[in-house]
Amino acid sequence: MTEPTDDRDDVLSTASLARYEVPAPPPEFAVRVMQRVTAEVEADARRALAPRRRRWWAVVVAAIAVPAIVSVVLVARSSRQTAEEGDLARLATLRDRVAAEHRQLEQLQRSQVEKQKLAVVDQTAERTLMLSRERQRLDLDIGQFKIGRAVPLAEPPLAPPPAAARTQAHNTEAYSRIDDNAFVRTSEHPLSTFSVDVDTASYANTRRFLRAGQLPPRDAVRIEELINYFHYDYPAPAKGEPFSITTEVAASPWNARLQLIRVGLKTRTIDDAQVPARNLVFLLDVSGSMAEPNKLPLVQQAMGLLVEQLRPQDKVAIVTYAGNSGLALPATSGRDKTAIRSAIARLEPGGSTNGASGIQLAYQIADTNTIKGGINRVILCTDGDFNVGVTSEGELTRLIERERGRGVFLTVLGFGMGNLKDATMEKLADRGNGNYAYIDSIHEARKVLVKEAGATLVTLAKDVKLQLEFNPATVAGYRLIGYENRVLADRDFNDDRKDAGDIGAGHSVTALYEIVPAGVDVPGAKVDDLKYQARPTPDAAARTGELLTVKIRYKAPDQDESKLLSRVLADADHSFADMSADFRWAAAIAGFGMLLRESPLRGNLTWQQVQATAERAIGDDAEGYRAEALTLIAAASKASR
Repeated sequence: MTEPTDDRDDVLSTASLARYEVPAPPPEFAVRVMQRVTAEVEADARRALAPRRRRWWAVVVAAIAVPAIVSVVLVARSSRQTAEEGDLARLATLRDRVAAEHRQLEQLQRSQVEKQKLAVVDQTAERTLMLSRERQRLDLDIGQFKIGRAVPLAEPPLAPPPAAARTQAHNTEAYSRIDDNAFVRTSEHPLSTFSVDVDTASYANTRRFLRAGQLPPRDAVRIEELINYFHYDYPAPAKGEPFSITTEVAASPWNARLQLIRVGLKTRTIDDAQVPARNLVFLLDVSGSMAEPNKLPLVQQAMGLLVEQLRPQDKVAIVTYAGNSGLALPATSGRDKTAIRSAIARLEPGGSTNGASGIQLAYQIADTNTIKGGINRVILCTDGDFNVGVTSEGELTRLIERERGRGVFLTVLGFGMGNLKDATMEKLADRGNGNYAYIDSIHEARKVLVKEAGATLVTLAKDVKLQLEFNPATVAGYRLIGYENRVLADRDFNDDRKDAGDIGAGHSVTALYEIVPAGVDVPGAKVDDLKYQARPTPDAAARTGELLTVKIRYKAPDQDESKLLSRVLADADHSFADMSADFRWAAAIAGFGMLLRESPLRGNLTWQQVQATAERAIGDDAEGYRAEALTLIAAASKASR
């Protein structure tokens, strides 16, 4: 029997079995066989097709996987690159942040150092002020106690005087020579003309010497500045007038044959709210000569006091000068006190002095920031030691006069000792329509820059001149006490081109005259009678009993034409003891100055007389300045023995 062909594609059926002459199986047997054969055929087919399917799936998988793998690789590479770029960016950001934090740390450290410096300055100023106030209270208590008991005031605990009280070791301080005003005959010179003087530097400088146990140089003593250092209870000006005028006459306390006349001016005071906006340029000497504690460090303390008084509408700039000048602080609003204090704290001394260069820059800054209708002022703080560069006094004064004409005035504050150039600083202040003060302590700085800021910085009248016409029928002769470097020619009184002194808000000016009553010989050499003309004969006005007429010329700060005021003083017979405490105090201080200067016109005046007169005239001394003066009189008396 032949075996069937292995044809897997054919489907077995009963018909195919019949072809091989195989008897037909029963129906159920055929079904089983068919199922078995079918299963075997399907299994064979699957085994045959399996490799082919695997190849197809491999192709399919490869077709899908390769691009995917490539994409994954590219994405991974891109992600890695992006991550690296992100890391670099983060590193750069971190580096910038670290640098910024480092800068902030440095600024914080500098700020802390500046704050520490300021704290030290403020603490020193406060401590000095406390000690000064305590000393004043103690002096006042002692003075009032002793005066109440009518016994001499105890001598102050000052340093003992050196062997030669007027000798100072190796200093270069400079003072202009002063020759006391002599007596003049009314018949020959009936007019006495002078410029007002509101400076107080001489008193503070004298105090410095006496506290050191030394007598001041004679030329350092300007009697008018000693007198004007103190407050006097003059009446307020009448409405519409810039000042009041007070005149008094009494017997002279040091010469029974003579009389003493007091002429007083008082300007109106202004409230802080009425003070115009201020444009202040501080010109600070930071040369090597300013390194001492009573120079630049005291300047810094003094400026710290003024900073507290600044308002938002005020502007402050700081110009420094040494070998070169520089802008330490541009014009800054008074609102930014921290910036101003920081600039002050950074000041350090060094180099030689080129004051002329600094003044030029200071005026330039003041001109740039001029406040119309406000206070425009340069404040020079120095020991006056101009020793490098253009130091010609003529050039400096011409520069200051030009700026004065533009409305920028000059205040001069002197500091230190040993090389104080008093003469130079006084002249600069005079030419700059300003005032000159000497700062020997934080207490004096507070007086000048805080308590008397109106008088120091606010000008109410400029080019103020006084002219007294004496009546020859009642006054044989006279002499002006002090004001030697303020005397003017009689013709200058009506000449509005002639410069004179200025008066600030709340300021007072006092002038004392010794007069020789008619019928009393005038001290000094006599003049022969005239050959070619007769002496003038007094007219009817001379028989009115008037002693003199006081005339005052002044200009408003923003005007160039002067105005005239006048007052008459009648003769009176008043004893010195019956006069006001202010009159007697001014006389005592004038005597104090004459003794310090060893004036040939002091007569028989003694230290005991001056001290007794001052003790009985201390009056209402709320600030303690008069009590302090009593200690200075005692110190001068001791040093002069």
